[in-house]
Amino acid sequence: MKKITDYTSAALDWRKQLKVNERRTYLVIGIFILIYMSVGLLIDLYLHSEFDQIPISLALRSLVTFQTMPWGTLILGAIAVVSVLITYALYDRLMLLGTKSHEINPDTARSIEEQQLYNVTEELKIAAGLRYMPKVYLINAEYMNAFASGYSEKSALIAITKGLLNKLDRSELQAVIAHELSHIRHQDIKLTLMASVLSNIILIALDVMFRGVLLGGGRSRRRGGGGSALILIVVLLRVLLPIVTVLLLLYLSRKREFMADAGAVELMRDNSPLARALLKISDDHTANKDEYARAYHSTSHEEVRREAYIFDPTQAGISLQQSLGNAFSTHPPLSARLEALGFLAKK
Repeated sequence: MKKITDYTSAALDWRKQLKVNERRTYLVIGIFILIYMSVGLLIDLYLHSEFDQIPISLALRSLVTFQTMPWGTLILGAIAVVSVLITYALYDRLMLLGTKSHEINPDTARSIEEQQLYNVTEELKIAAGLRYMPKVYLINAEYMNAFASGYSEKSALIAITKGLLNKLDRSELQAVIAHELSHIRHQDIKLTLMASVLSNIILIALDVMFRGVLLGGGRSRRRGGGGSALILIVVLLRVLLPIVTVLLLLYLSRKREFMADAGAVELMRDNSPLARALLKISDDHTANKDEYARAYHSTSHEEVRREAYIFDPTQAGISLQQSLGNAFSTHPPLSARLEALGFLAKK
């Protein structure tokens, strides 16, 4: 089991790193929007060339110059906005679905430890300069983890597991709470959710188009149009876009974790408590891998919380679901996070 004494400490420019990561986060959002608009234009291109029976080049020129209204792009844009608004309204509830949890406040705290959790959050909320106190939830689970949720400071919540509350000392608990408050302060959870919703809409729209093109492909080839080229483009997109969206989400998620780690150090004025907490959480998952795997698998919607967790269970070899995304970790490796915190493994 590794300890913090196995690493050497170094100083970093936290504010500069925050600015760099924030710019990169917005860059990823911009890339998602460009991908979404491109797919919408492709749908319009297919429909225009299919029904008007004109070459793809002429259809593209007509759409780009607005001689033909790009209704497909406009409709998909409206669907995306509505989907984001609906997800915003329900996301906090969805994040806690499947868990046995209860809200903690001065009136509902059941123990000294729960009261301490609320007090620590309140103290750090003031230190972070937040105007609103986030709701605090305790999840009845033995594995050590925590996450923050919300689309604005006013709607934010922080949830930690019973295992984390019981196994960290006060300074380490403060560091974890500071990490989650930094997510709220940076508003990166909202950005991550937006990217996730847009990527899902892209894939759904592309699936619909993929089936439509395959069904109409024979007819397009018989009349000698550009159907064959369009089919090839759609097939390539259908293969490549899921990979691109997963990689971009991973890139966004990893940057936001570095930002939150840096924000926690800024609030704590000390980089060692968070480093110790991360090492304890990682070692705890590794030591109790089989038990925690059963706990994660028996709790629904864990794959939804995976990106929000302070520690990705897949890094300890715990699989949450069978999917393409499960082959990748949504968080930076522990060694990279410790290095960013200023702790380098001793040689």
